[in-house]
Amino acid sequence: MPTRINRGDAPPSLSRHAADTARLAAPLAISQLSQMAMGVTDTILLGSLGPDSLAAGGLGANLFFVVVVLLQGVLTSVSVSVSHARGANNDHLVPNIYWTGFVLSLLLAIPAFLLMSFAEPILLAFHEPVMLAKNVGEYCAVLRWGAPGSLIGIGMMRAFLPAIGAAKRLLWVSIGGVFVNGFLNYGLIHGAYGLPEIGFLGSAVATTITVWGTALTLVAFLHLRARYKHFVAASRPRLPLMGELFGIGWPVAITYGVESMLFLATGMTVGTLGEAPLAAHQIALNVASVAFMVPLAIGQAANVRVGYWIGAGVPVAARHAGFVALALGVAFMALSGCVLVLAPHAIVGLYLHLDDPKNAQTVALAASLLGVAAVFQIVDGMQTVASGVLRGLKDTRVPMLAAAFGYWGIGFPTGYLLAFHFGGGTKGLWWGLAAGLASVAALMTFRFDRMSRRLIAGGTLPATGETGETSRHTA
Repeated sequence: MPTRINRGDAPPSLSRHAADTARLAAPLAISQLSQMAMGVTDTILLGSLGPDSLAAGGLGANLFFVVVVLLQGVLTSVSVSVSHARGANNDHLVPNIYWTGFVLSLLLAIPAFLLMSFAEPILLAFHEPVMLAKNVGEYCAVLRWGAPGSLIGIGMMRAFLPAIGAAKRLLWVSIGGVFVNGFLNYGLIHGAYGLPEIGFLGSAVATTITVWGTALTLVAFLHLRARYKHFVAASRPRLPLMGELFGIGWPVAITYGVESMLFLATGMTVGTLGEAPLAAHQIALNVASVAFMVPLAIGQAANVRVGYWIGAGVPVAARHAGFVALALGVAFMALSGCVLVLAPHAIVGLYLHLDDPKNAQTVALAASLLGVAAVFQIVDGMQTVASGVLRGLKDTRVPMLAAAFGYWGIGFPTGYLLAFHFGGGTKGLWWGLAAGLASVAALMTFRFDRMSRRLIAGGTLPATGETGETSRHTA
């Protein structure tokens, strides 16, 4: 968290902004990569049981994480609220935000629990095979008990801890969670280490235990460490504050949903072109997703820093913090893009045997998609950081509309036209994704430029909902 300065003091230098943002973003990025590693571990260990178990467990886990990630978007408001309060030197308000956010995370777990409870009939309604629907239903019936733990440990704490300067705790607990999850997965699936053998459901039990262990460890850390106990002192949740947190956060959840649906629809459309294009699409998307964790973390760090300086009444520092974060995100993704352009076949070789003639079509297409991804991920990184800096201003509704327009008004239609009317195929769909992400990045960056200039000139933030007046935010 930045050092408090007075209104008359000079704001931090750009290099100081860059160093502070990188220091805050690094543990967040590793934490998110650790979460991805848990998913990879689950997939590998489920695969040892055969395709049926892998399909059921994989689909059940995907349903769970899609639902909780969307709901975690609501909790991003906790981060910005805490950041604004701390910037204004109102640390006494932080416990109110903490306990209100804590109760909100429990309330959000209710729809997640209910949705997971009806996984089987939902899949049957979409004409999925009866046995697959049954197995997924059983898997989700176990995993649903992890919803509160996930929303507290990953949603609430990922928002709260960086805002109080404790992001490193996320790093160590997340890394530990990867090993605990792997140990429990293997033990419960195969009956090793003295644990009961429960097959593919063992993976669901392991994930549930891990997310609850993560949540309880982080909560205990906050309540037991003297340095942070005053941030979580006993306080009653406040209904008006909960309404404000929800008002800031629900557009973020919708934005996540709009973007997720774009990638889902693109994947389904690629699937109509054949197995090789779909495999190539999945490889390129997985590579881009790993790189995306870094600008995502930078956006999360930026929303804390921008929110802090707005709360401190130093909008010029907030503007500098935002644009430095944007530069860091673009710079990292540009370097990552260079790697994709220079070594596409080496990267694809991590997924497929390059010398196998059966893989020739997929390898060639995946390598070409990585060339598109080099451009695609630059604008993807830019839009996620821009979204983060706007959340620091509590601006979430207009970015939600910008995302809906950019993704579905520009991105998907452009990709469809390029793919099916101009012969672009899978690459055409990817250029459509790039166009949609570029438009969202441009709209959000322009909005941050305009809003930050207005604040420096003496303007005020819009009322709660578009930006809120008492709370703050996250990523």
